[in-house]
Amino acid sequence: MFFYKLDDIVLFSNFNYDLDEISETEAMSNENIIYFLNRLNPLNSRKMFCVSHPSLLYLEEENINLINISNNSECKTPLWIMDKTNDRKVIGINTNYSNWKESINYTLPESWKVNIVGLGDVGSTLLIGLKLLGTNTIDSIGLYGLNKNNLQRLEYEMNQIIDPFSNEHMPEINIVEEDKLFDCDMFVFCASKGIPPVGSNVSDVRMIQFQENAKIVSHYARKARHSSFKGIFAVVSDPVDPLCKVSFISSNKDENGNLDFLGLSSDQIRGYGLGVMNARAIYYSQKDSNTKNYINEGRAFGPHGKGLIIANSINDYDEELSLILTNKAINANIDVRNTGFKPYIAPALSSGALSLINTMKGNWNYSSTYMGSIFMGAKNRLTKSGVEIEMLHLPEQLLSKIENTYKDLNDIDCFKF
Repeated sequence: MFFYKLDDIVLFSNFNYDLDEISETEAMSNENIIYFLNRLNPLNSRKMFCVSHPSLLYLEEENINLINISNNSECKTPLWIMDKTNDRKVIGINTNYSNWKESINYTLPESWKVNIVGLGDVGSTLLIGLKLLGTNTIDSIGLYGLNKNNLQRLEYEMNQIIDPFSNEHMPEINIVEEDKLFDCDMFVFCASKGIPPVGSNVSDVRMIQFQENAKIVSHYARKARHSSFKGIFAVVSDPVDPLCKVSFISSNKDENGNLDFLGLSSDQIRGYGLGVMNARAIYYSQKDSNTKNYINEGRAFGPHGKGLIIANSINDYDEELSLILTNKAINANIDVRNTGFKPYIAPALSSGALSLINTMKGNWNYSSTYMGSIFMGAKNRLTKSGVEIEMLHLPEQLLSKIENTYKDLNDIDCFKF
């Protein structure tokens, strides 16, 4: 390994860089966060991430190896660096991003400023959740949409939700103009178009929305680029995972349509759809004694919809029980639609408000992050060292299913918008 210093910051790498080299002994004396430099294709990798396991120091490419710990991986890592990975004090940086040095100044806000686009059923319900749950976490929430009367109504009503005898700060709600949308720490995309009406015979509502919502999200992704936005670009609208990829690609195209990777980095973009699928799996698992352990032992992987994978247990994986829970979670929205109502309350709160709040607090949550060439959902958290994805020793049968979902998501064309 090579060890370097840059403005009193310690860096190390498996590659030789034109930086001021120092000895390993000098590097070891640094008690702060240190930075690992790697060279990967920006189209298929993150600009920065939390190095939570030594195997991440030896990746030649990123894919589902970000969630699976290989039993055959041999990591010749110094013990003091392993200790730092255990303490989450190593940040990985991809130097094939031309602006990679910006990641050295990475910090998280103490109090978040959030802006929301799209205040329909999902957006307004999510807003209520953030207002009530964002105490001492969110400073303010900005609203933007095309229906001005709805915006004014929400500004009135949300600011009249007050706990009069509490000293805790509830988020203030205000209306923002489009040119101020990215004056925030987290941008939340809830705009949507083309939702099939209740009673329509549609097996996967989410993919019907893809074409229209992709056009809308690409518009805002390009605005994020022009605003040099450095916060979190959160996608709540369906289909979450492909829309995240569209956001990444659209934001990183220059005026001639060429990728220059000067827009949103892939680790800035997060998708919020898996939280409710996990919640639905928990709901149905409690109805069968064979699956009651899901809440403690189970995991959810993949997209919000077709391709979802529910594992009944990581410790004692059962294919049949997992498939039952997966199907019930996928079809839960149809169950709600059969009552004559749109299924938006649980998604807005479980995938949206709760998962967004947990992201801001640095807690574990289910959301989509970049894994190689796609965005895919898994348990993760946003730390002071970047995104940490939970790494597990996955059973072969489960790993095979995740690989199939990965391939299916990769087959969706996200470059044309």
